[in-house]
This record gives sequence, structure tokens and C-alpha cells, in this order.
Amino acid sequence: MLKLGFEPDSVTLGSLVKGFCRKNMANEAVYFVEKMVEFGYKVDFAAYNTIIDSLCKTRRASEARSFFKAVRPTAVTYTSLVKGLCNSGRWSDAVRLLSEIIKKNISPNVITYSALVDAFVKNGKVLEAKEMIRMCIDPDVVTYSSLINGLCMQGRIDEASEMFDLMVSKGCFPDVVSYNTLINGFCKSKRAEDGMRLFREMSQRGLVSNTITYNTLIQGFFQAGDVDMAHEFFGQIDSFGVSPDIWTYNILLVGLCDNGELEKALVIFEDMQQREMDLDIVTYTIIIRGMCETGKVEDAWGLFCSLSVKGVKPDVVAYITIMSCLCRKGLHREIDELYTKMKGDGLMLNDGTLCLRDGDITVSAELIKEMLSHGYAPSGGGKKAVSLL
Repeated sequence: MLKLGFEPDSVTLGSLVKGFCRKNMANEAVYFVEKMVEFGYKVDFAAYNTIIDSLCKTRRASEARSFFKAVRPTAVTYTSLVKGLCNSGRWSDAVRLLSEIIKKNISPNVITYSALVDAFVKNGKVLEAKEMIRMCIDPDVVTYSSLINGLCMQGRIDEASEMFDLMVSKGCFPDVVSYNTLINGFCKSKRAEDGMRLFREMSQRGLVSNTITYNTLIQGFFQAGDVDMAHEFFGQIDSFGVSPDIWTYNILLVGLCDNGELEKALVIFEDMQQREMDLDIVTYTIIIRGMCETGKVEDAWGLFCSLSVKGVKPDVVAYITIMSCLCRKGLHREIDELYTKMKGDGLMLNDGTLCLRDGDITVSAELIKEMLSHGYAPSGGGKKAVSLL
């Protein structure tokens, strides 16, 4: 363009900067702007804001801050930098920047506060998140939902429920995400009935539940030990106009197996196969584990060996599951075969993966000892792991 004698205007320059940033080429965008300034072209504030936002999204908040000298920052600019600082774990800097915004009489928008609430919540700083809610003039559903999620993660479900009610009282009506968040909190606290109450409330408000809602409630009933209700609720999903996905089925299978209902799980598993559902390795591993835990070692081994015929490649968790099962029965020849096959699949066990199986330290220790006794070498200091266990 320059060689042909055309002079780029600010719109053209801004478009090029946006193009670089959309392709995650922030370095090129910075270089381009510096060159344009060097050649005497005027780059508008929007282009600088775009670069600041791009740098912040890639956790380069310090570099983004240096661009503040070249722009007249707006609430949008500050919000990008606040989010960047939060993503980099620089909470104190983010809060200081918020104070700077307020001192300059620039009104932080709800996105600014939501970014801070979300960042604080994800790092367990619920008190700080609450303070951000208090400071925000008009929190939206995203802001409240982030705090509700944080309270749920800390097991403070009653406070989360109170915050939910406060949100409604302020005229900020919850969406499906808000409901799912609180339902999940109740279910993890083994209060599935409270979750079910919210589910009914959603329908009364005209909100359409999604697969996440149903998956959460099914899992919640299992965790509360109410197997019949979990199974019954699963049977009602179609009537609600929602199709269960593979995760729904996997949750059902896990719940049945964990509650000693392997035969019911096998009926569901057979139905899934007859429907020609696209079963993943997670599904097979759940059933293999269920078989192992009820003493059906031969069935588990047979199902594992059939995976290659079905075109399903076992992952590390699948190997750990079947090897734990074989260890209990002292089936060393089969373990030899598995170890060889595992190496052929390009997988190796290490101390970390050996402890993946639901934190079952006893089984992990047994498996490490078994492998060492047969000359296998789990990476990462297996002998040390055994001594610790």
C-alpha cells in the first residue's frame, strides 16, 4: 500500500491491528504500531485498546500497562487490564488499579467487577469477591453467579443460597447457569432434594433446563444414596424434551456400580450398545471397574481385551483399573501382557498416574509393589512411593 503511494488512515491501521490480535499475534501488532508511529502515522486509541486487550488475554499485563502512556484509557481499557492482572494472579495490583479507576472518576462497569469477582472466587478469596459485589453499583447475573459458585466450592451452601435470594430481591433474575451452579452446590452437599426444589422453580419461571441440570441431579441423588430416585429421574429425561448425552449415561453407570447395582448397570450398558451409541473409553472403564469390584475378573478382562476390536483405545486410567483388578487375583501373566501392550500403545505408568484411581492408595501401593517384583520400572521413583505408602 505504501509503495503504491496510498496513505493508510486510522481505520485501515486499526483493522490491521485487529487482524493481528485475532490471530494471537500481539507481538506483530505491537511492532506494526511502533513502526507506524515511527513513520509519522497517527494510530487511534481503539488500536491501542485492542493491543492492550490482546496482551492481557495472554497474561502479559505488565506489557499492556506500558501502553497506557499512549492512550486515554476508558472503562473498557481498564477492564482489559484488570482481567489481565487477575489472570496473572496479581490480585493486589488488580484492586489497586480499581482504586485508580475510581479516583480518576472513571466508572468501572459491571464487567470490571465481574472479572474481579470471578478471579477472586477461583482462588478461594470469597471475602474479597463479596466486597467487589458490594462496591458494584449494578451487579448482573454473571457477577452474582460467580460469587455463588465460589461459596458452593467452599461448601458454604447456605450462604450461596442467601446470595441467590438476594440476587432475585435486587431484581436480577437468575438464568440457567445460576440455577445449575446452586443445584450443583446442593447436590455436592448431599442435599439433592433442595436441588430438586430449584429444578421445579426453574420450570415455574419458564427457564428450560439443559443436560447439565439433569446430569447434576442424577449424580446428586446417587451421592445422597437415593439410587431409585436417580434411576427414576433418568427415565424421565426424555419427557422433559432433553436427550441424555454420553456423560448422562456415564454418570448413571458410575452411580449404579458404586451402589452395588452392577446388573442394572449392565442392562443400561447393553441398551447403549444396541442403540449403537458412540461409547468412549470412560464408559468401558466404568463397567470394567464395576465388574472388578464385584469379583467378575474374567468378565472385566474379557471386556478390556475386546476394546481393540471395538476400535476403542484404552487410556492410562483404563490400564490402572484392569491392572488393579488383576493384581488382587495375582494374575501375573496377564499383567505381563498388559505391560507389553501398554508400552506398545506409547503409554507409561508413573507414580502420579498410579494414584489416579479414585485416590485408592492401597491398590496403588499393591500395584507398584507388584510391578517392581516383576522387574517393571514405573517412572518417578516407584520404590520411594511404596515406602511412603
